[in-house]
Amino acid sequence: MVAALSAFSPSECPRLVVKVGSSLLVAEDGTVRQDWLATLVADIAERQKAGQKIMLVSSGAIALGARRLGLKGGGRKSLDDAQAAAAAGQIALSQCWAELLGAQSLTAAQILVTLGDLEDRRRYLNAAATLDRLLRLDAIPLINENDSVATEEIRFGDNDRLAARIGQAARADGIILLSNVAGLYSADPKRDDTAELIRSVDAIDETVAAMAEGASDMGSGGMTSKIQAARIATAAGIPLAIVSGEPDSPLRAFTETGTGTIFAADRAPSARESWMAGRLTATGSVTIDAGAAKALRDGNSLLPAGVTHVTGAFDRGDVVDITDESGTIVARGLAEYDSAAAERIKGRQTGELEAILGYAPRPALVHRNHMVFL
Repeated sequence: MVAALSAFSPSECPRLVVKVGSSLLVAEDGTVRQDWLATLVADIAERQKAGQKIMLVSSGAIALGARRLGLKGGGRKSLDDAQAAAAAGQIALSQCWAELLGAQSLTAAQILVTLGDLEDRRRYLNAAATLDRLLRLDAIPLINENDSVATEEIRFGDNDRLAARIGQAARADGIILLSNVAGLYSADPKRDDTAELIRSVDAIDETVAAMAEGASDMGSGGMTSKIQAARIATAAGIPLAIVSGEPDSPLRAFTETGTGTIFAADRAPSARESWMAGRLTATGSVTIDAGAAKALRDGNSLLPAGVTHVTGAFDRGDVVDITDESGTIVARGLAEYDSAAAERIKGRQTGELEAILGYAPRPALVHRNHMVFL
């Protein structure tokens, strides 16, 4: 849903995540756009010296590595090529950032993560603690997906969603996605002269999602991935902005002009709710009937009686998606039963559970205290 311009002010965020896309950082010949990057680093230094804490999510490793290794197709013709290119390119990328930040008397600290690092609760908390300590030491965390070991099945695939998850872990106050487009448009501006820039969005509904369809970006992430990132960020109480990174000093340019698309944040959830809502994977899922869906909206726990289908293999304590009869994910939570037990008790009343399972049961399949709506 489109709204009036949000009051989100990046310069006033105590902790800010800035994501830099490949198309901005790497030229078509596979070299770093050093002069432009220097202006961005000057922006960062100015903000850091004013007391703001900046975290960088930087793409570009695969593109840089492909050039160094002489790989065709930008290093993306196969998973093997992408992993090799990432291994070679990450060194060059980190060195470039470290040198430019060092010239501004700032210390870069590299963090490489996989999807599993932020989907697993314990590893997520470890990453959060590391980020917090680095920020308190006035270092600039430089984060990227560890593409050299990530697989096609278990990976972020784009740094937009990674930036949103990092924002959650670090308890950021804002996220900026620097892109080669100025923000979300009502239509593809390259094909439709009447396309208008959407300045602010207060809720991501079907209309907003449809605007992202067909939009393209250089690199692995397009407008659709940015909308997905906005969903993750705003559900965690973090406003997110899509901003053009084309001009020099892009952070200063955004502060001065306000040109971009700002996604307003929802209420700030608990840390556990934020982690669950932001997960990109779930171990399994349960489908519920209309009565159960209404009961959840009214603040009740999910009882076995409202479950119609159980999908996947999960243990007690695993994260499961809760879907309605149309297949839409309405909530996510921690399972009180494993999948085998859930299959046996689905559709059954609470009074029947002990006879079915052979022990005194927990009344809820997913307790409301361990559930978050999406």
